[in-house]
Amino acid sequence: MCSVTLGQAARIPGINPADISALRIYLIARKATEGQGKMSHQYENTKDEIMQVIPFVPSHFVVPPTLETEEFCLRMLTVHDVVKDYDAVMSSVEHCQTIWGGKWPQGLTLEQNLIDLGWHQKEFQTRRSFTYTVVQPSEAMVLGCVYILPTRKPGYDAEVYLWARQSELAGGLEDRLYVAVQGWLALEWPFPSVAYPGRSVSWETWRSLPDERR
Repeated sequence: MCSVTLGQAARIPGINPADISALRIYLIARKATEGQGKMSHQYENTKDEIMQVIPFVPSHFVVPPTLETEEFCLRMLTVHDVVKDYDAVMSSVEHCQTIWGGKWPQGLTLEQNLIDLGWHQKEFQTRRSFTYTVVQPSEAMVLGCVYILPTRKPGYDAEVYLWARQSELAGGLEDRLYVAVQGWLALEWPFPSVAYPGRSVSWETWRSLPDERR
């Protein structure tokens, strides 16, 4: 991994100013925690990606603000969605645990969910990952969530996860959401190869793939 200064990063062709801001945030956080023997968990988790300053999407790419169908609408997840999002998550605990494995969102509090949403919103704004809430066209209810994330797996340009609220599974909403998102990513996003772990590729195969340094 090659570390860069802010000045060097600013001169890299095609670098989005948002990536420079993300690098500046990391450096401030590191400075603030020097000598404490630890850093914010979120900063630590994203240290490698930030220091490499590799854009997830090209600087000229216009991120689609929405995906709209007659049944649902996708738009950026923000802190303003916290109450309805929390309702969707906590009414779907068992199903959400099948998406990634592990215990999340068991024990999740409204405050913790607000923190998570703030992080997702900032990641979207800095073009480092893109989390969309899935809402009814009327916005009366959150129906699920879609996560478009950078990947280190060889042969893939992005990894995507999605879920629909548990009460809507029997009616096939999640299947229709998956089909809609696949078509959307293929037509409107700059990713030649997208992985849908647990769907287009089995979890066993996905977890066996080595991580690449990018």
